[in-house]
Amino acid sequence: MEAVAKLRNYPTSPRKMRLLADEIRGMKVENAIALLEHHPQHSSTPLRKLVLSAVSNWKNKNEGADVTDLVVKTIFVDGARSIKRMLPAPQGRAYRMRKRSNHVTVIVDSKQ
Repeated sequence: MEAVAKLRNYPTSPRKMRLLADEIRGMKVENAIALLEHHPQHSSTPLRKLVLSAVSNWKNKNEGADVTDLVVKTIFVDGARSIKRMLPAPQGRAYRMRKRSNHVTVIVDSKQ
């Protein structure tokens, strides 16, 4: 029985978040949480909380089951809204700056 957790509209570019998502995909949950806890990238904190939330959701679905064999089955990062801002440029012009955000979905399941 798998459990899902979602993080919506996190203000980091999807490309940066995918770097972390690719590292923990297919890992055991204990190892993934340990890796994210000590990772220097700033988006590792919300990703760690998201994995813990998915584990908690799994515990609620499967009461009395063992958590030690849980695996991050699927994790994917999608683009979300972009806030558009203007930056001053030479000769009275302006450059467009896009502040990107993303959606992350984590699915955990017991390894069988």
